[in-house]
Amino acid sequence: MTELPRRAVSRTARLAALPLGYAGRTAVGMGRRLGGAPAEAVLSEVQQRTAEQLFRTLGDLKGGAMKMGQALSIMEAMLPEDVAAPYRDQLTRLQDAAPPMSSTTVHAVLGQELGRGWRKQLVEFDDDPAAAASIGQVHRGRWSDGREVAIKIQYPGAGEALMADLRQLSRVARTVGGLVPGIDIKPLIAELQDRVAEELDYRLEADAQRQFAEEFEDDPEIRVPHVVAQTDKILVSEWIESKSSLARLIAEGTQEERNHYGERYVRFLFAGPARVGLLHADPHPGNFRVLPTTDGSLDGLGVVDFGAVARLPERTLPRAIGSLLRIAMYDDYDDVLNGLRDEGFVKPNIRIDPDELRAYLGPFTEPAAVERFKFSRDWMRSQFQRVQDPRQPGSTLALKLNLPPSYLLIHRVWVGCIGVLSQLEAELPFRAMLEESLPGFAEGPEG
Repeated sequence: MTELPRRAVSRTARLAALPLGYAGRTAVGMGRRLGGAPAEAVLSEVQQRTAEQLFRTLGDLKGGAMKMGQALSIMEAMLPEDVAAPYRDQLTRLQDAAPPMSSTTVHAVLGQELGRGWRKQLVEFDDDPAAAASIGQVHRGRWSDGREVAIKIQYPGAGEALMADLRQLSRVARTVGGLVPGIDIKPLIAELQDRVAEELDYRLEADAQRQFAEEFEDDPEIRVPHVVAQTDKILVSEWIESKSSLARLIAEGTQEERNHYGERYVRFLFAGPARVGLLHADPHPGNFRVLPTTDGSLDGLGVVDFGAVARLPERTLPRAIGSLLRIAMYDDYDDVLNGLRDEGFVKPNIRIDPDELRAYLGPFTEPAAVERFKFSRDWMRSQFQRVQDPRQPGSTLALKLNLPPSYLLIHRVWVGCIGVLSQLEAELPFRAMLEESLPGFAEGPEG
């Protein structure tokens, strides 16, 4: 029976083995080098086998380990190609799938949550999961009223395993970080620790999903499934028929598909705050489903998984985001610096030169500065490498900036969104989209 591993010692040992396994393979590779094997072939084999171990361990453990893997899979576009390539396929798989629970375990959870007569409500139930994620997996079934439904079932012990994983990953962050060079793992884990409680609460998730489903009921571009039933550990929603996800388009989509669905993706993320007062805060591609059409034309997106949602106090994105972005495009970095101080991004005792700020932030405004912008891995990678290179102007500025708590999930969505668009290599009218949807951007510096 496949169950979520719960014993702390066992889970800790498997996580700690990741950097040890990498070190061992590197030593074996060095031995092969001494025996005459080409350096490039040895390095490629070491990275490929490490990627396979990373996926297998993170996926099998599920919980916080797999959640970290999903977050990393969004950001792989930042890494140099020779580093990213061996990990891309393995990490992308984390966006759509994970090893499933056994049917015995699934039935036990259904009985605990819906009662012994659960088959009277779920008159049909497919034991093979349709999808799996970090804290639960999804099955297809039919509700007693005839509707096709998706049944999201939380893994037994997911809560304690999730927190144990994140605590352990925090302890070994430095060595685990060596498996994915260029990514600072520890802040990522700290953010995940702050948000897991909400994602474990399926009733809270159901409330957010109901609000989105009601608002997007008749939307021609976006479909959000209605909630049918929920308990603490089970969430039953209408089934969305889908032929693929954005993760598959990243791997094999045409340029037309990448542009079309990339635009749908961005418009939905921006529309949530404006129309619902909520920001869907889990932008990884597996949550966005490509809806089928009878004639093969391009259509809208289905959106699933509302466990991570930012509840915005003003029921909209902060106007300062759009206003400061527009001011930066006018090259007035004195005003940008003052605005960042007002919002808490620069603490009162921190001194920053506006020219340093221009060198750091200027290239990030490129997508908004032209009528159409082509996102790409090359562009994303160049930005990441630029701010990591101490020889570049403004490269140390990140150490002086502060991320206010109110911007935590907004930052996560923005970075994740840009990462996905770069993986899609989508070409979009991004400036017009910002003018339509980002408060403060269209008004200009006087707004």
